[in-house]
Amino acid sequence: MANAASYVNAAWEWILSLPRWQGFLLLVLGTVVLAKLVQIGGDLLIRRATKRIPTEVDDIVFETIHPPLYVTVVLVGSYLSVLGLGMAPDTTAQVEALVLSILVVLWALTLTKLGRKVSNELTENSHVDAQVVPIFQNIWSVLVVAVSIYLLLAFWEIDPTPFLASAGIIGIVIGFAARDTIANFFGSIALYFDGTYKVGDYIVLESGERGRVEDISIRSTVIRTRDDMLVTVPNSVLNAARIINESTPERERRVRIAVGVAYGSDPDAVEETLLGVAEAEALAIERPKPRVRLRSFGDSALQYELLCWVNDPVLRGRATHELNTEVYKALRATDIEIPFPQRVVSFGDEQSPEAPLSHGEGVPEAVDD
Repeated sequence: MANAASYVNAAWEWILSLPRWQGFLLLVLGTVVLAKLVQIGGDLLIRRATKRIPTEVDDIVFETIHPPLYVTVVLVGSYLSVLGLGMAPDTTAQVEALVLSILVVLWALTLTKLGRKVSNELTENSHVDAQVVPIFQNIWSVLVVAVSIYLLLAFWEIDPTPFLASAGIIGIVIGFAARDTIANFFGSIALYFDGTYKVGDYIVLESGERGRVEDISIRSTVIRTRDDMLVTVPNSVLNAARIINESTPERERRVRIAVGVAYGSDPDAVEETLLGVAEAEALAIERPKPRVRLRSFGDSALQYELLCWVNDPVLRGRATHELNTEVYKALRATDIEIPFPQRVVSFGDEQSPEAPLSHGEGVPEAVDD
């Protein structure tokens, strides 16, 4: 390393010893040659490095930063060439600020373009959820622009303090005016990282509304209900609410069919009948197996429950209808009674000696048969 540095210093001193125009031309020529070497060597390295990587993201990155890299080499070489002319320190400082400013603008445009290309690639190939890619793309662009502006101010020795103070005041005003939008923005990020739901999931909200997630944007989530209506809910509300995702971890969902049969019915016959209905239902899956449970002894009936599963939570309503219909038919076919709720009201023929009542208090007068 020390030998290399000594060689570089010796070469630089030799260039400075030449006439200015010769040194300038030599440096410019060396810069062009170096840029060409970077181009040829960079192409070879890019092909070799990207050949083993399956995705197209690496190709996009290398292809995007390759041209500005050539320009950077040329600009730096040109700056060194100008230094060899022996200009005044003030002029040299201005040239340096100009070259650095051009480099900052060049790389800011390159990085912004790179973020847009990478986000489009990720969206098209579904490596990342399409709804969250624009969020990170906008954050990336804002960071690149902010850093670039700060560097430009620093290169030209402009005090950024007044701009920062003004930006702080403007930021506070915008924050109060757009607090709901900002809350929705951060709510969408939180929902994404928590993995609460994704497009296509069937969810149930605290308000009782249920439906399939149709779209997730930076501001809100759109849900299609069972009535085929689109409900738009702000992400800030969903981020703070209790949400039931019926599509995870598995899409299979259980259907419960409550059945009441008369006292005196054969329990084995009831269970066999209900299981036969579940096994014959096309919407009910075989695994897990359907099952029957005697839940309680009701006032008028034995309370059974038929449990079976469907492939998708959207099918629960239709499966419930089909099973209820077939259970009713099956119980009638097997003469298993579904009792009505019964209440017995009796009237005494004799007045109670413990609580005698007069006819005027609303007790009907006894009539002899």
